[in-house]
Amino acid sequence: MKRIVSVIPVSIQEMKALHTVHTVNVFPGVELTCIQTDKFKTDSLSINLISGLSRDTAAHSALLPRVLRRGSKYLPDMEQISGALDNLYGARVEPIIRKKGELHCIGFHVDFPDGRFISESQYLLEETVSLAGGILLSPDMRDGLLRQDYVDSEKKNLIDDIRSIINDKRSYAVDRLLEEMCSEEAYSIHRLGRIEEAQTIDTHSLTQHYHQRLSDSKIEIYYCGANDPSRVKAAIESAFSDLSKQSFTVSPQTDIILYPPNDAPKRVSEALDVTQGKLVVGFRLGKAMSDNPDYPAMMLFNAIYGSGVTSKLFVNVREKLALCYYASSMLDKHKGIMLVSSGVEFANFEIALEEILTQLDHVKNGKISEEEMRSAKSGAITSIRSSMDRPSGLLELYFDGSVSAMQYDPDKLCEKIEAVTISQIIDTASEISTDTIYFLTGEEDDGSRN
Repeated sequence: MKRIVSVIPVSIQEMKALHTVHTVNVFPGVELTCIQTDKFKTDSLSINLISGLSRDTAAHSALLPRVLRRGSKYLPDMEQISGALDNLYGARVEPIIRKKGELHCIGFHVDFPDGRFISESQYLLEETVSLAGGILLSPDMRDGLLRQDYVDSEKKNLIDDIRSIINDKRSYAVDRLLEEMCSEEAYSIHRLGRIEEAQTIDTHSLTQHYHQRLSDSKIEIYYCGANDPSRVKAAIESAFSDLSKQSFTVSPQTDIILYPPNDAPKRVSEALDVTQGKLVVGFRLGKAMSDNPDYPAMMLFNAIYGSGVTSKLFVNVREKLALCYYASSMLDKHKGIMLVSSGVEFANFEIALEEILTQLDHVKNGKISEEEMRSAKSGAITSIRSSMDRPSGLLELYFDGSVSAMQYDPDKLCEKIEAVTISQIIDTASEISTDTIYFLTGEEDDGSRN
């Protein structure tokens, strides 16, 4: 089945009046969401081109915003862009390269001072939006092609970044687990793409990909600040008028697989020069990701099981039994996958794995204390409040919802979290199944766990 499943913790009851949300279609396939609030002294703008992850084009997409940020037709180098941003009272424009489920989201994040606090800034919003629009839609080109020197320079940086992934063994182990677990799915693709693809990029292929992404991407633009939504819409319509020509028709989606394809978990072992082993376990969520996911219960299940210092993995596997240097669970609500990541002594792989799975069974069987429930609910609500305390946090919460087909009532989310029962958590966890187990071990280890 193809479906994008998500929920957005966008508000809590006592903060309801602090912001309002207005969503309009600016052009076909281009949607603007204005989060109007006078809470912050800085405004934020997020421009997102959304397409499906592809093994053949991921590196091209990851390279695009880096190259575009180097210079536009009117500000053809970084020095001139920096000067223009300084004149906008220290505004910032930074590339965005994100992966949401099986969606590849690239673009720019823009921060600039709220005009209410600068007397000479009558058109600060319009000027900043215009600069961002120029970077995206009017790149500095030579004979109709993106500049060769910019492409070559940023291509080298991208390849270096992809190569450096292996340096962080904790993140590397997670990436390898996903490559093995989702080898036939787009979810296995890294947001930066592959070195093999990046090495083939030239100014012709990247220019072609640039036009393709502009023409067929779903485009979501988000604004957070005190300006009236009608004024923001007018600024977007002016600065991004070329987007009215795009041919976008269908929203990209994430393919959700509810159950592991094999009866027994797949085991993968890899040896590198490491002194501490990495154990990563991948799970499919089963019926928890079916037609009407109970996201508040899913959120609390993850907190109770492995997300946070009061979770079962932290308290029992790490602290009481001292089997891991770290142990935590991560939930991708878009894809319907949970990962447990841990650092262990080589000799403790099997016993640590057994205890990780035992703690999951405890949750499935309802062995959840009142204190664990209280801590999980408190942590979930605190996370929502924390996200709402900064413009970028609010933008991220709402953007997360733009790639979701799930209906929700954001103003009631915290109330729903408070009302979640143990039986709901048991039901959420009941069909979670182990899909793949990945061991990153040392080169001198005998590999007997295979």
